[in-house]
Amino acid sequence: MVVFFHLSPFAETAILNNEFIRNSDLFVDFFFVLSGFVIAYTYQHRINSKTDISQFIKKRFFRVYPLHLIMLIAFLIVEAGKHYLVNYIHVNNLNNPNNNLITFLSSLFLLNSVKLPGVTDVSWNIPSWSISAEMISYLLFAIAVFAVSASGAFKKRNLVYSFLIVTAVAITAIATGSGLLTWSYDFGFLRGIAGFFTGVLCFNFFQARYDAVKDSSNIIFHVAEPACLIAIIASVCMANKLKEAGYLYDILFFIAVFVFAFEKGFVSAGLKKVNFLKSLGMYSYSVYMIHALFISLFNILFIRLLHFQPSAYSYLFILNFYIIYIAAGWTYRNIELRFKDLK
Repeated sequence: MVVFFHLSPFAETAILNNEFIRNSDLFVDFFFVLSGFVIAYTYQHRINSKTDISQFIKKRFFRVYPLHLIMLIAFLIVEAGKHYLVNYIHVNNLNNPNNNLITFLSSLFLLNSVKLPGVTDVSWNIPSWSISAEMISYLLFAIAVFAVSASGAFKKRNLVYSFLIVTAVAITAIATGSGLLTWSYDFGFLRGIAGFFTGVLCFNFFQARYDAVKDSSNIIFHVAEPACLIAIIASVCMANKLKEAGYLYDILFFIAVFVFAFEKGFVSAGLKKVNFLKSLGMYSYSVYMIHALFISLFNILFIRLLHFQPSAYSYLFILNFYIIYIAAGWTYRNIELRFKDLK
């Protein structure tokens, strides 16, 4: 959905130019919630010492940073290539003011979701701000889990996580003067913390309620799963009215992740049978990290060089997405898997 969100400005087709796609940047918040759920599932009982914190951060760093770094270098090459090619062809947007030394360094050190002097917009590999927010959330999670464990207050962990969520949302509201949560290069790290720890709470609630709910009638989930999808689609379509109450989306994604985690409804049963979705799930990080570059290159080829009209995106977006998917499979196998087990 984030790929389609970034495709929509280039297209003149109702498939991509509609309220649902225009507001699909909200699915970054779904990613944060789901990430918190998965990380809590795996690590909440495994961070009991400073060594555990170090090992956790190293594992997460090598899981996300190599591809981030390679894509950052790729965008640096593109910028250099533009200044070389301008001597031979017309280059649009030759000097992007947002791609500068400060933003390069902030991206390099994964600080590109923190408000910094002189930074006024997303830059370089545009989606990578959320990886910065994710890494900051990882660090805060490790510290919080260790502190809860060391203090013997494990039963009160949800109060700690709730405090972090409320603090992140409150600071964002005070700093921005609004209830919006869709920040990126400036307060994106707070957006990430709010969503991530909502996911952690979701897992704890799922774990606490699992025995009581697992034997419930499947009919409940046959109803609940499509109801969640309908609620998400409707609320995303109405985002222009609801975004001011931005944290409501994290709550909605909390409910959806909780419901689908039981995998008892006909929707989840059907989705699990689609092999393409399984592959897309495996490649999802690569899809997310490479898509901005491939959308740009695709536009240069088809719109600027071959002079296709924006209306051609009514079908070209399928080709563009397919190319991203194939390339993501390659980066998953050759970059992600190569580094993910380093410690």
